[in-house]
Amino acid sequence: MTGHIYWKNSVLYLLDQRLLPFKKVYVRCKSLKDVVESIQNMTIRGAPLIGIVAAYGVALGIFETIASMGKIKKADVDRICKSLGRTRPTAVNLFWALERMKEAYGQCGNNAHMPDLMLDEAISIHVEDIENNRMLSLYGAELINDRDTILTHCNAGALATGGYGTALGVIRAAHESGKKIKVIATETRPYFQGARLTAWELHEEGIDVTLVPDNHAGILCSSRRIDKIIVGADRVAKNGDTANKVGTYMIALCAHEHKIPFFVAAPVSTFDKNIENGSYIPIEERGGAEVKYVGDRLITLDKIKAQYYSFDVTPEKYISNFITEKGIIEKPFKKYIKML
Repeated sequence: MTGHIYWKNSVLYLLDQRLLPFKKVYVRCKSLKDVVESIQNMTIRGAPLIGIVAAYGVALGIFETIASMGKIKKADVDRICKSLGRTRPTAVNLFWALERMKEAYGQCGNNAHMPDLMLDEAISIHVEDIENNRMLSLYGAELINDRDTILTHCNAGALATGGYGTALGVIRAAHESGKKIKVIATETRPYFQGARLTAWELHEEGIDVTLVPDNHAGILCSSRRIDKIIVGADRVAKNGDTANKVGTYMIALCAHEHKIPFFVAAPVSTFDKNIENGSYIPIEERGGAEVKYVGDRLITLDKIKAQYYSFDVTPEKYISNFITEKGIIEKPFKKYIKML
């Protein structure tokens, strides 16, 4: 699945995740505007991938500015990063990647090869993400027992990252080690990332997967039909409070009530040590039309109001462990997160 994002001949190609799993169509990003739109309109999604695409967007914006103006200044780079930073507010990987690209620009100075060096930095961010996720997944696989049934919410697989996955990476690594596991994936309304992406990824890997509606967490936990829960994350506060796809909090509450381990798999770039707790995490609210439509089809009266928060925050007390490329983080989370 690593071919879902690549750079060729000064063009960034992004697999349009809105059309999966039935169509594989690539969006060609030839300008900064194209990248901004691709992040905003959900052509791509997933916190790590958003950061990677934003890094390529900075490089693309630099090439574009030099082509039109003949030169580039720090103010231009700041403008490019600001434009990308406005796309989606919750995923901190976006801002982490933009800061890293700014630092790279500052280190380039007046180097004549600066544009190519900036592209190299974006490629490095991409490659490192894949490597970090593989390491994260090896650590996480140790938490999975043979014949476990695992519940996951939304999509934290190869498609949400540089190419291997976080929550699904852990599942993949456990499967590749020979463990016989089953996965239950929630459909994840309103974009159906679980139904369209997670179920497809797991099926392609030969992993036993069952799709369920989002409202099944209660019955699955209370009936002990699942052994563990693994999700990804879009931002983790200094105390361990975690923002993830809306609905995660409800699943965590069910897991806590029925004493089912609840794991969050996320690279270090997802941890935001600048905020004390989850109350400071900005929660993206998208248009109500995304709830009222499935694709192009209206599923309720057009006059009905609708509301859609993309994420919710799970308090750290409901999380068993964090799985990162540096190892498993145990409680007290704040003590160990500050060491990352």
